[in-house]
Amino acid sequence: MQFQWYPGHMTKARRMMEEDIKLIDLVIELVDARLPLSSRNPDIDKIGKNKSRLILLNKSDLADERVTKEWVKWFEEQGYFTIMVNSRNGQGLKAINNIVKEACKEKIERDRRRGILNRPVRAMVVGIPNVGKSTFINSYAKKACTKTGNKPGVTKGKQWIKLSSTLELLDTPGILWPKFEDQTVGLRLAFVGSIKDDIINTTELAIELLKFLISEYPGVINERYGVEEKEDKVEVLKDIARARNCLLKGNELDIDKAGLILLDEFRSGKIGRISLERVQ
Repeated sequence: MQFQWYPGHMTKARRMMEEDIKLIDLVIELVDARLPLSSRNPDIDKIGKNKSRLILLNKSDLADERVTKEWVKWFEEQGYFTIMVNSRNGQGLKAINNIVKEACKEKIERDRRRGILNRPVRAMVVGIPNVGKSTFINSYAKKACTKTGNKPGVTKGKQWIKLSSTLELLDTPGILWPKFEDQTVGLRLAFVGSIKDDIINTTELAIELLKFLISEYPGVINERYGVEEKEDKVEVLKDIARARNCLLKGNELDIDKAGLILLDEFRSGKIGRISLERVQ
């Protein structure tokens, strides 16, 4: 499968971020805890160079906890402040205020020496489509500030959100990068729904997901669907269609529908806590 998706609004969003970065003290980058490296836009490092950095491993409730802890350690070793969060239920968000103060203490101290008191820290919230930025901001602010959705591309423009007298957030649209050097990255992003389903073959994608799950998490497909984990993944998908009564006219198996069920249940965590990549 080939993955290439870079709509025009992403070019515009990237330029906007490059212009706004000079107003910013801290870059808060959300990544998907199930694929922390593949869900990092490499452009963010260029745009956020010389700024304080905080990485939030979001959707940590969907990822393999042991693997996520290894990623926290890895990112901290690279010099990033890092927290595991679940924006939907607010887990991990309380720790952010103290980390923001720690990450920006030089800026706060510099302001104090200049006699500037109580100027809020300005943080830019960045991340790829569908990583949960809007849900994070609404949970963190404890009010609905932004539109949310489980499809990529809900946030189209930038918006400033004043959280308190000491912190302002700049929400930005989710942007991917123009070319995936490694198609495995595109595949992982498609698994979690960061690339729109309507531009890819979801049945092929489901077969690729079955290959990964049966290889890396043996037993989870059998446990969820009561089917044998066979070598032939198309046959496994047919068995899932049979188990879930996905039928076309004439009792023909609807493997396209079974593939969508598999993808949806993986993305929502019903298959289990799965990490798509590990610290090497």
